[in-house]
Amino acid sequence: MINSTTESSDVKYHLPKRIILVRHGESQGNKDDNAYSITPDYKIPLTTRGIEQANQVGSRILDVVSDHGSSDNWKVYFYVSPYVRTRSTLREIGRAFPRNRVLGVREECRVREQDFGNFQVAERMKVIKETRERFGRFFYRFPEGESAADVYDRVSHFLESLWRDVDMKRHHHEPNDELNLIIISHGLASRVFLMKWFKWTVEQFEYLNNLGNCEFRVMELGAGGEYSLAVHHSDEEMLEWGLSPEMIADQKWRANANRGSLNDHCPWYLDAFFDHLADSNDEIGEDVKSST
Repeated sequence: MINSTTESSDVKYHLPKRIILVRHGESQGNKDDNAYSITPDYKIPLTTRGIEQANQVGSRILDVVSDHGSSDNWKVYFYVSPYVRTRSTLREIGRAFPRNRVLGVREECRVREQDFGNFQVAERMKVIKETRERFGRFFYRFPEGESAADVYDRVSHFLESLWRDVDMKRHHHEPNDELNLIIISHGLASRVFLMKWFKWTVEQFEYLNNLGNCEFRVMELGAGGEYSLAVHHSDEEMLEWGLSPEMIADQKWRANANRGSLNDHCPWYLDAFFDHLADSNDEIGEDVKSST
């Protein structure tokens, strides 16, 4: 990791300008649940509409990373889930980018879809998903499959590798390049990525809405070296995604915060876990004296 004493300009110099999370286009499984009963999840292909969505979103992402055409030194590096639908989405997105702008691509198994348990019988899965809603989406583990908590663990491991890639300059970009990392994955994997990154609680996760097919989230480097969704996205967008007003306020703080700073006004960092904390050591001392 980058040393905390590094100046802000030097930190930004090393870090990607953006990390963009993209969900795959519409798949046969999104269109018809019965597809999962005859085709392994990882082999589910995109629909014709999904291919069109992926093709269109490539142009939209190009517009973002090029700053609407005003930047001339941007580059992209892709990470992609090994599933057919994510690789096909990458293929279509890639049509929007000139070859000299693409630094590389890596297949990354840790950002794959949540495992729902081999072949999925539609009627049985309906009952299972109803049970998940009662149990809680984060901790419910599918029979023969995974819970969102399991996905969180492997995405956390991926994040550690991502930072090693950045720290060791494995993306092989020039010093003056604006690096954009694009992760083409799945809805749940993208949500737990954001949860891990921004330290959201399990309760906050439960309120998050899934990304639509080929929707994306842009984490952009703010003025002080912190990443924030609020640099690129509006309050209205973040509300639609299920972020609370407090979570949105934190994103706005991050847009200008110095790297490594602690948001003293962020309620779930401390206040959400305690009924009351004394304001100072002096108050603690007075409380002890009064009880003796």
